[in-house]
Amino acid sequence: MKQRLLGKKAAITGASSGIGRATAVRMAKEGADVALIARNLKRLEEVAALVRAEGRRAVVIEADVTDAEGMKAAVAEAIRELGGLDVFHCNAGIYLRCPAKDLRMDQIRKLMEVDYFGCLNCVYAVLPYFLEKKSGSIVTTCSMDGKKGVPPDAAYVGAKFAMNGFFQVLRQELRGSGVHVGIVYPSRMDTPQIAHVDCPKITPKGDPDMVARAVVRSVVKKKKELLVPSFSCHLLTWADALSPSLSDWLVRVNRISGTVNDVEPINEAK
Repeated sequence: MKQRLLGKKAAITGASSGIGRATAVRMAKEGADVALIARNLKRLEEVAALVRAEGRRAVVIEADVTDAEGMKAAVAEAIRELGGLDVFHCNAGIYLRCPAKDLRMDQIRKLMEVDYFGCLNCVYAVLPYFLEKKSGSIVTTCSMDGKKGVPPDAAYVGAKFAMNGFFQVLRQELRGSGVHVGIVYPSRMDTPQIAHVDCPKITPKGDPDMVARAVVRSVVKKKKELLVPSFSCHLLTWADALSPSLSDWLVRVNRISGTVNDVEPINEAK
């Protein structure tokens, strides 16, 4: 396999599980050295072992994306330990499943603090470095919930719509700077975060490696937006552009919201 990221150095938040874990392994397979950032050191060390098994360097950094100064320190450590940085994958996040009518404001603020402002803390930690060297790629894991809101995810959807809007503007403002901005919009993936959600057979949970491959493609091809999986996600967004009633109907009849089982979710990363 051609290693499309050979010699590159990447940092990933929420790297301890789910999409972050899959992206770390995928980037290592593609030839990148990786800085793994999350709150759970034990799980980070497990991912680091997988990266090193691919013959690449792994740096483990304990940090919380809601801590702006902590993220600046994490980026500085990644640059120092890896000898530079070429890619930053904003991936850390939490999920809350609750009807809008039952939400508390503190729950909404928590989602915004982690999923939106936490992402921005990462951007503002790494962006000055990328602008100074006039190169680099910032890719965020958004969600199809940032394109089409699906019940009962109102708080999560609000954070993802905010993220989507910010990154669309950032992408346009950085045109010509040498810094690439990419957004990946996954449908539901088989990660610990949504282990408690059963999805219908027509829209099953996907393999997190699908998203990892999209992140790599975004970096290599300088893609602005990638939907995962492509066809079904594009179909829903096209339907929503044509008629919100039609897309609401598709969500409803296909039971895209899923149902809750008894498994406890892990709110560590996507």
